[in-house]
Parts: sequence; C-alpha cells; structure tokens
Amino acid sequence: MARETTVRGRLRSYVSFALLLSVKAFSKVFYRLAIRWVGAVPEDPWAGIRLITMLHHTSLYEPIFAAGAPDRLLWEIAKNGVVPVASKTTDRPVVGRFFRLVARNVLPISRERDDTWSELLRQIDNPEAIVVILPEGRMKRSSGLDSEGRPMTIRGGIADILQAIPTGRMLIVYSGGLHHIQAPGEKIPRLFKNVRLRMEILDIDTYRDELGSHADHSDFKGAVIADLTRRRDLYCPAAAPLAPLMLPRAKG
Repeated sequence: MARETTVRGRLRSYVSFALLLSVKAFSKVFYRLAIRWVGAVPEDPWAGIRLITMLHHTSLYEPIFAAGAPDRLLWEIAKNGVVPVASKTTDRPVVGRFFRLVARNVLPISRERDDTWSELLRQIDNPEAIVVILPEGRMKRSSGLDSEGRPMTIRGGIADILQAIPTGRMLIVYSGGLHHIQAPGEKIPRLFKNVRLRMEILDIDTYRDELGSHADHSDFKGAVIADLTRRRDLYCPAAAPLAPLMLPRAKG
C-alpha cells in the first residue's frame, strides 16, 4: 500500500511538472514578462526557497508567472509544493481541475480557521515542502475592492505559515496586476499583453526575528500584516503598458 501511494505521488508530481512547463511555454509565447529584483539578490536566488508569496491578487491567471521561474523551481513545486486554494475555486468544474494539478499537495481551504487550515499547517511540517500562497485571500475587482466591496488586505494566516516553516527563503512576487489580461468575471483572456513583476528574496529566520516572532503571536501577526502591506504598496509595479508587444508576422 505504501509503495502504491509513493508511485501515485510520483506520477502526480510528473503530471504537475508537465502542466507547469506547458503553462510556462504558453506564457512565453503569448505574453512578455518584465521582471526586476528588489533589494540584494543572492548569487543563486532560486536555491532554498520554502515560501512563495504573491502580492496584488487580481486574476486567476497568475500561473502565467511561471514564465519567470527556472524549471528546477517548477519541479520543486510539482514534487513538494503545498498550495492552499480557495474551495470555491477548486469546486469549479474546469478551473478547479486545473488548480488541483498545479502542485503535489493542493489543499482546498475555507475562509475560516478550521480543519482545512490545520491540514495546511500539518503539510508544512515536511522540511522539503515549498508553500505557494496569495495572502490577500481574494481577488481585487476592477473597482479596486474585493467581491464584497471591501478594501484589499493581507490576511493573518501568512504569519502562521512563517512560524511553521523551520528555515529557508521566502520569494515575494509583486504583481503589476492582470486586469488587462482577465479581470474577475471575464471569460476569455487577452493575448499578447505585457506583464510586470518585481521579486524579492528574504531569509525566513531573519525576517521572523526582525518582526518579533518570539513575542505574542497576535503582535507578530500584526507586524507581518503591516510589513507585507507596506511592501505591496511600495513595490508592486504600476500596470502601465510597456513598449508594444509585437504580434508574430506571417511569412511570405
């Protein structure tokens, strides 16, 4: 039984990796990513990443960011990825099936601190786990607010994750927004658009210490929310267009 589980898990990793490579290839053909780094960049920024945090959540098309990642990081996500996804997204017939395959462990979670959140924290106990999370927890609509008309905020669960990961690096991906490709509620994405990203690497141990992880947890959670909000507002690039992305010319 254990062998069967291992084989099935390995097969799932291969399927997830193939899916991520396909998304990466699609993105490179139809979009142009402009990426800049924030702060000091390690010699090998992709080594030791245990948490990927994406800020400025505006669309379900964030997987096109895979075009900016090396294949070895995509393989780590396929093999050891822990990705919490809103249950209302995974319950969708087509989109849900796609998101269930983006990593080894895709966990549907509710917006409550219930058993789904406890299972997420349990999965992080694996020292090789790499967590991918969008800590705002919902998408920004074209109005600049969420679906219930509230301002976008960082949710406190990211603090639980930071304390559960023993060591490693956090990659913060700052998005310029994807409403020009597909805004929530729209069915068909627009092709041949430009995508702006900034990226930052932080050491998780150092980041926890700077924000007072040894203090009361509620204080630490507040510090994390305030810091990530500040970073989001400071570093997320404007969604202004780059130079026009030229369509491929027909030969002959």
